Amino acid sequence: MASVGQSSPQISRVSMHALTPQQFNQQFQVLGWPVVITDLLESEPDWNLNYLCDQIGEQSFLIRCYGRDRHSPDKRQWTTIGSGVPVQMLRFRDYAELLRNRQAHSQDLYLAKCPLHETPLGQSLALQNLGECLGLRQPLSNLNLWVGPGGHVESLHYDPSDGTLMQLHGDKKVMLFPPHQWANLYAFPISVHLRHGMKLRCWFSQVNLNAPDFEAFPQLPIALQHQVEVILKAGELLYIPAGWWHEVTALGTEMSCSVNRFWSIEPRSRQLLSWPQWRTYLGSACAIPQIMASLIQALLSSDPKQKMTEIRRLI
Repeated sequence: MASVGQSSPQISRVSMHALTPQQFNQQFQVLGWPVVITDLLESEPDWNLNYLCDQIGEQSFLIRCYGRDRHSPDKRQWTTIGSGVPVQMLRFRDYAELLRNRQAHSQDLYLAKCPLHETPLGQSLALQNLGECLGLRQPLSNLNLWVGPGGHVESLHYDPSDGTLMQLHGDKKVMLFPPHQWANLYAFPISVHLRHGMKLRCWFSQVNLNAPDFEAFPQLPIALQHQVEVILKAGELLYIPAGWWHEVTALGTEMSCSVNRFWSIEPRSRQLLSWPQWRTYLGSACAIPQIMASLIQALLSSDPKQKMTEIRRLI
């Protein structure tokens, strides 16, 4: 168990050998409750830099360029977040060199949410069989690769679908808050999409957990009473139900590697009765004019294929 605060929830650690799909469904999926599952990835090798270079070294991926000063300004002043930050295309082998010489650390360069279906890594039986093992029936995304330097932080947000986060090298700290705390975590307003499209998102929090501003966010102490910390180790999986706020930090000083996948919400009542879920749909709808304008610009650019790739990662 891992918990923080007097009223905080508790997140169980359960061995896959002691968990059937029916038990996972009844104890966690139906209730919309997170869980850490161990012993599910026993057959996987260590996804360290050498292994990743052997498997995908010559393939190119979009790298998010957060910049060295990303977390110093007030988040309320940000104009990009998550998938909306500037990117550059690099071969994985070149990105690995930036990790080794620590330029990726100093510039906070992060390989994030890169589909694996066209790579050898995407053929992993353990990852492919994940849904069957847990009884998750409808994947909403490909397997996505996340590789980055120790110390990198993916800011506090929630997702509109259930997610599984599989740790394959290094450790990560995940700070979790239940969905009912959304008002106390001060999500960006839906209206940000009218100006920024999908570069800024209403399912991210304006709060900086590492330097909380209680004057600007007076209800934040209420949310902190419900905070729970999970240390996710290599070989472990964290099930994150839709609507659960989470901030993910890569621990250590070297490299961290994870794979995630998004899944349809079951039962549907968890989706239909959740205001945070509806906020994401309304925000995305507000972003449509900006997305259409970006598509037109991409088609008229000198490299429409590259521009379309960058737009797709926003949607």
